[in-house]
Amino acid sequence: MIGVTILGSTGSIGKSTLDVLRRHTNRYKVIALTANGNAQELLEQCAEFQPVYAVLADQEAASTIQTGLSERSPATQLLAGKQALEFVAQLPEIEYVMAAIVGAAGLLPALAAVRSGKRLLLANKEALVISGTLFLEEARRNSAQILPIDSEHNAVFQCMPARFEQGLNQVGVKRILLTASGGPFRTMPMEELAGVSPEQACAHPNWDMGRKISVDSATMMNKGLEVIEACLLFNASPDQVQVVLHPQSVIHSLVEYADGSTLAQMGNPDMRTPIAHALAWPDRIESGVEGLDLFSVARLDFEPPDEARFPCLALAYRAIRDGGSSPAVLNAANEVAVEAFLNSRIAFTAIPEIIAAVMDRIPVAEVLDLEGVLEIDRQARSMAEELIVNKNQESGVSKS
Repeated sequence: MIGVTILGSTGSIGKSTLDVLRRHTNRYKVIALTANGNAQELLEQCAEFQPVYAVLADQEAASTIQTGLSERSPATQLLAGKQALEFVAQLPEIEYVMAAIVGAAGLLPALAAVRSGKRLLLANKEALVISGTLFLEEARRNSAQILPIDSEHNAVFQCMPARFEQGLNQVGVKRILLTASGGPFRTMPMEELAGVSPEQACAHPNWDMGRKISVDSATMMNKGLEVIEACLLFNASPDQVQVVLHPQSVIHSLVEYADGSTLAQMGNPDMRTPIAHALAWPDRIESGVEGLDLFSVARLDFEPPDEARFPCLALAYRAIRDGGSSPAVLNAANEVAVEAFLNSRIAFTAIPEIIAAVMDRIPVAEVLDLEGVLEIDRQARSMAEELIVNKNQESGVSKS
């Protein structure tokens, strides 16, 4: 039995992971489940999977389910606080860790997993984006495996040749083509974008995702972060990674070779497919996803992204080209700006404005260690919040 910890089990990726695992109870054992503050859903998951540990990052939320957990999953030990997330990511009885905590909050527990030599199923792209080569160096030093869960990077991984770490040119790869649906505003008139609501931004046409990731998809910052992640995971230059709009979300990404071949990974837009792939790799297991009906799909469309409509994409390319601390600044400013938009403090079109302003104000610096990463993250968040407050004061909008 393979022991598994799921960091972020109550989110969309975490729930999809549990759906795959419940189909293979003879192969995998859930050792730990974690959530931020969704105590009741965590309790229900514990009642079904009976893990050894349950963790709530929010200590107050943990107190609300202690009695219920004792009754419904008496062998489960309840832990609370952010340090407990790191503890369950490096338990000796686990081999695989699903890193599905959204945003920079997932960095430290994901890092704990690679330092313990685990197979890390990486759904949290921000952890890699903000720490960059430091994260990868820790994985190499501790013989940890990193398997991507993002549908795009998982698709690229499936289409890549062996030994791609040597460099794409060395193994005959010309380009990585990351597909993107274009989100809910791909065809909306530009003049209407400033007035879109959080509910509209979260209504993704193809994927069922959390609110933050859905907004990132609508701005295409999600794809920008994926460009940075692809450069890091596959040892690629920014010029070797191209974004292609593909509204059907059937081709999840492609790899172009020097001999003229282009390999694509296709499937229905369901995260259980890449999750099952990473859990079983190099084998294959059933995921619960229906096979692709090509006659139903009928057509596949492709178009270049409009940088005027999606300025966040250009900001991400700027960050990976600048290197150093720039990706961490980009990510931190984006997280603050997206949260402000979801709380109706800024307009949708202000998200890239805030990010660009923070990147302009914080000089690019070399990142030498984790403490440096966390300090850059703190500075960028503080700067973004200050800009949002100033913007609202200038426009007469009060802070909510």
